[in-house]
Amino acid sequence: MIGITLGDPSGIGPEIVARSLAERPELASRVRVFGDRGVLERSGLRTPVDIVEVTRLSVEDSHPGRPTAAGAAAQVAYLEAALSDRSLQALVTAPISKTQARAAGFDFPGHTEFLAERLGAPEHAMAFFGPTLRVVLATIHLPLAAVPLGLTVESVARAIFLGAQALVRHLRIARPRIGVLGLNPHAGEGGLFGREELEVIAPGIEAGRARLAAAGIPGTVSGPLVPDAAYRTPADVFVAMYHDQALIPVKLIDFEAAVNVTLGLPIVRTSPDHGVAYDIAGTGLARHGSFLAALDLAAKML
Repeated sequence: MIGITLGDPSGIGPEIVARSLAERPELASRVRVFGDRGVLERSGLRTPVDIVEVTRLSVEDSHPGRPTAAGAAAQVAYLEAALSDRSLQALVTAPISKTQARAAGFDFPGHTEFLAERLGAPEHAMAFFGPTLRVVLATIHLPLAAVPLGLTVESVARAIFLGAQALVRHLRIARPRIGVLGLNPHAGEGGLFGREELEVIAPGIEAGRARLAAAGIPGTVSGPLVPDAAYRTPADVFVAMYHDQALIPVKLIDFEAAVNVTLGLPIVRTSPDHGVAYDIAGTGLARHGSFLAALDLAAKML
């Protein structure tokens, strides 16, 4: 069973969920939506689908483009309800507002950290899979100034291992090629522009190779790659050192079809690679391609 959480009911989540289900009626029997039927039907849902009513929001509390305290609490409640359903093999999450969720007591930087804690996943990583690029992040939601301190040998090795494991296990890529980016200009230029490549990333690559060998996962790991040219290297997945190093190329090249994937969880988890978009919610301008890609990828990974 594939669960879908509605995200912020005042964002574009309800409409992109409704449109995606309309395009995939063959998945309807495998899907369970955690949200509010009234919100979904107002957003155009016509596909018969199992809906778990969580909060029964009023129209006033779920008006497109107008976030409310009740809607903030609802987006958290949808997630909690989904995680209480032990029949789910996969979860596709529509966008939440991190600011609104925090105001409702959601004490996590985002979905990734929340799901990892609730599902008891000691090792996890954020990844973005698109038709052209796949990237795993060694650090996630850190201020740029905090990245050098947050980057560790273990975080690099973990991203390498979880990325390769996902390609073998879920996408049937038998011998994945992993390209690991450097952090600094020119990948540090031998320590001239920074020592993270020498002291953290290169040892992390060696540790990642050792983990793959111990798990019997064949593959090749290259790096540290010069960041400004790394994505031209032939690879099945890249490991980026920080958020925007991964997301800028993904959103430039694969914006309509890139999918956020949480690696290391006991279930498959995907989501679109964009936010709640209050400014266009309810206007008909929201594009549902990324959510549709997330739904398709979840089904494929199962």
